[in-house]
Amino acid sequence: MMPSANYPSPPAGCLCRGSPDTSLDESDLNSQLVAYLERLGPRQRVLVVPPDGSRAHARAGILLKAAYDFYGPALKAVLPALGTHRPMDAVELERHFPGIPQHLFREHRWKEDLVTLGRVPSAYVREISGGHCDFEWPVQVNRLLTEGDFDLILSLGQVVPHEVVGMANYSKNIFVGTGGRDSIALSHWLGAAWGIERTLGRLDTPVRALLDYAQNHFAGGLPLVYALTVVGPVNPVDSPDNTVSGGVAGAGAGHDARHGDVVRGLFIGSGRTVFEQAAALSAAVNISHTGRPVQTMVVWLDAAEFRSTWLGNKAIYRSRLAMADGGRLIILAPGVDCFGEDAGIDRIIRQYGYCGSAKVLSLVAGGDLSRHLAAAAHLMHGSSEGRFDICLAAGGLDRAAVEAAGFQWAEWQTLAAHYQIEGCSAGWNKRQGEEFFFIKNPALGLWMV
Repeated sequence: MMPSANYPSPPAGCLCRGSPDTSLDESDLNSQLVAYLERLGPRQRVLVVPPDGSRAHARAGILLKAAYDFYGPALKAVLPALGTHRPMDAVELERHFPGIPQHLFREHRWKEDLVTLGRVPSAYVREISGGHCDFEWPVQVNRLLTEGDFDLILSLGQVVPHEVVGMANYSKNIFVGTGGRDSIALSHWLGAAWGIERTLGRLDTPVRALLDYAQNHFAGGLPLVYALTVVGPVNPVDSPDNTVSGGVAGAGAGHDARHGDVVRGLFIGSGRTVFEQAAALSAAVNISHTGRPVQTMVVWLDAAEFRSTWLGNKAIYRSRLAMADGGRLIILAPGVDCFGEDAGIDRIIRQYGYCGSAKVLSLVAGGDLSRHLAAAAHLMHGSSEGRFDICLAAGGLDRAAVEAAGFQWAEWQTLAAHYQIEGCSAGWNKRQGEEFFFIKNPALGLWMV
């Protein structure tokens, strides 16, 4: 269990298990979730909201299968929290959620299947944004949540540093993951207006305050329970002496050999304190320190996980606090073949490119992007603001498209061979006298000096 001196006290009736040295395997996750569900008592109509395939490390498939086995026919539907991401096909659903009948899955159509629970007042948005934003925020969710007559909505996900909300998951899985066009766009714009570099890895941010308001004022009728995992690397890099640190105690049992990560915590309950507990542990295991600014950063994007820069730009978001001025960020992305998960957003990114905050703000003010705030926020987040170079070596994008988007271009095979990626350790490496810092999967953490 986590030491009480370092973490907020868990509320009564919640399950909070984890520490930087904890290792939870599939059996642990199963038994802990089932023990909690048994305490809840019988349920007749259950909806599960897991993350989609872009959050492959969350162990949502294990938790979903445990819930399905426990509830049987009472589990009526599964709604992956797609947000604006492309839908999952049958092959992806089976890969990420094995053993779950396909007929249970529902597709979240973020432009259509919506209900508005209420509106966050513009005065509150002005307050939390320091005057940067002035709009009412519609609290939108998929209508299945309100019209399905469920007596339990089980939201699954992973808490990890995030570029828009500070720490991902909890109510974000509901109000953004099953949110609509307006709610997603405006929340992303709020995060961008506040600034990515003072959002990353923070518990309390303007977007989190927005989500908390929605949870406290408009979600009282939803029978929500959150099951949150914290997943960290087996061998974290946190080395002021500029060396790669060694293994972590307890890494064995919960170790995922394919991903090189391990479950460090599981937190289940309905209130924000459960999220705070998970976020405190995530800050301990998911934030790595490079010891000094990185001149050359090499980030690998697994082709099975990253197919667009909309997702793959985590390589930029999560490494930017570690990058040296004038440095070079190299993104090896064999599976990336587009910019946006949505065709309309893809066109906007190709048209304007990652042109920096000043240009994007002028485009929004001038009306060009005022109706496309999610894309505008993404363009801001994906720019280095001229502070360091970004080389995108994408397997499915040609040189013209990459350079038009504001990046340098290279062939990923050439750079992978040059840096001998197969033999790289997480953290500092050296090849032929050249020193560089290697990140195997940017979705798993946040790197800073």
